[in-house]
Amino acid sequence: MFYWVVKAILGPVLAVLWQPRAEGVENVPRRGPAIMVSNHLSFSDHFFGPLPLPRRITFLAKAEYFTGTGVKGFVSRAFFTGVGQIPIDRSGGKASEAALRTGLRVLKRGELLGIYPEGTRSPDGKLYRGRTGVARLALEAKAPVVPMAMINLEKIMPPGRTVPKLGVRPKVVFGKPLDFSRYYGMEKDQRVLRAITDEIMYALMELSGQEYVDRYAQAVKAEIEAEEKEARREQQASAKDERRTRRAERRTDRKARKEAAREEKRARKAAERADAEQAGGKRDDDA
Repeated sequence: MFYWVVKAILGPVLAVLWQPRAEGVENVPRRGPAIMVSNHLSFSDHFFGPLPLPRRITFLAKAEYFTGTGVKGFVSRAFFTGVGQIPIDRSGGKASEAALRTGLRVLKRGELLGIYPEGTRSPDGKLYRGRTGVARLALEAKAPVVPMAMINLEKIMPPGRTVPKLGVRPKVVFGKPLDFSRYYGMEKDQRVLRAITDEIMYALMELSGQEYVDRYAQAVKAEIEAEEKEARREQQASAKDERRTRRAERRTDRKARKEAAREEKRARKAAERADAEQAGGKRDDDA
């Protein structure tokens, strides 16, 4: 219920502020289970993706949305819980298996399940290698897969930005359902899972127009963060060296001023002695 209340409130607001476009809505099944797979450009994907659909999408959302602290954490937790999003632990192993089981329950109820195969938001707007969990879901649930391509969403709310940017018109393109029935019963074959996942990512690439990178986004993010950290460290070291240089220059300057003052004092005393000697010599001459 809360899902539809939020959608009824946010829908007109989003429509007025950003005028989102949608193509291929007819490709989404009107009833029955389906897996909605999407590229992941921005936090706002959660809003604009489901907006044009008359059916509810339950997304597998990262657990961090449900564990935040403070006011922001409370709002995030209340929102995602209220609209029925399911937290998943992305650490792998048993946690990933539990997420798959949860997704299967959603599909067995005949609902739409939303998933981001990249596993995390794109760090630079490119499309990255998908994880094979989506392929396992498709085979075990025997559900069609509908590509859902987000376009321009990274310009509205890129990673790190907390206030959405106006003046950008987003677009969502729904592709034709992908049928993987030819692979049913092969959900334990890793080569099959990779082939299905790559086919899904290719469909998303075709719809979104993104450049594809055959690497996991999480690894690229880690590299970028490491580079940024190293750049900050170098910047801090450079700033430290600059401060050290300025301190050395100030010490040298103070030392030079003190030496100049001492030299001036010595010169003044020498001049005073010379004046005194000259005055004494003059008195002797007068005598």
